[in-house]
Amino acid sequence: MIKGDLHVHTNYCDGKSSAEETVLKAIKLGLSVIGFSGHGYTPFDTSYCMTRTESYREEISALSEKYKDRIKILCGVERDLFGEECPWADFTIGSVHYMKVEDELVDVDESPEKLLAAAKKYFDGDVLSLCEIYFDEVGSVAEKLHPDIIGHFDLISKFNEDGALFDEDSPRYINAWKKAVDKLLAADIPFEINTGAICRRYRSVPYPSGDQVKYIASKGGRFILTSDCHFADNLCFEFPKWEKWAKELGARITDIF
Repeated sequence: MIKGDLHVHTNYCDGKSSAEETVLKAIKLGLSVIGFSGHGYTPFDTSYCMTRTESYREEISALSEKYKDRIKILCGVERDLFGEECPWADFTIGSVHYMKVEDELVDVDESPEKLLAAAKKYFDGDVLSLCEIYFDEVGSVAEKLHPDIIGHFDLISKFNEDGALFDEDSPRYINAWKKAVDKLLAADIPFEINTGAICRRYRSVPYPSGDQVKYIASKGGRFILTSDCHFADNLCFEFPKWEKWAKELGARITDIF
């Protein structure tokens, strides 16, 4: 039984639905908890993150009181590795949306063109070099952010369906992500199985990939299901299907609700 979703965005950041619309959808789905996780403030790029954090906190608090007899509402944040601290949050998702290449913060999430341009600028077109930097950054998330959840572990592959940008079977790629996993496992923080990129038609499988889920599971890692919801109707997107997929790969889905 699906009890909740803890990766949910609203129109306070780059989501499309209001917080109350999303709460009402969660109640309709019969959820016992919903966790809002607006993008934490990144001063170098305000195009997608929350810039009215106090208003966000006030509204989530008001909704929590209004619907307290029907659903538990948490006020969390998705904090980027290079974002500001959010000590007020009920929970945090630690994510890497940017990687530092020399003095440039390269956006992992925006477009394949940006990744290819950075690879050309710094590595003669070698995208795997960017992947190695990315996973080095991801491996530091637990130590630097101390989050409650590891966000979309292999976001670098967002635009790589069918190997469009790089070879995910390359030993360099595999070694890079395994090194990151091994560092993160020491902190015993659950990895999200994130269905958001499927909903938005970038990927055909969740983050992390099947091979990564198998490896994490074999090392005793834990998972939770999240939708990375940006529109109320996509809350808990295809959770039953991908929960079954994950369990068939050996994943242990943690009940953190």
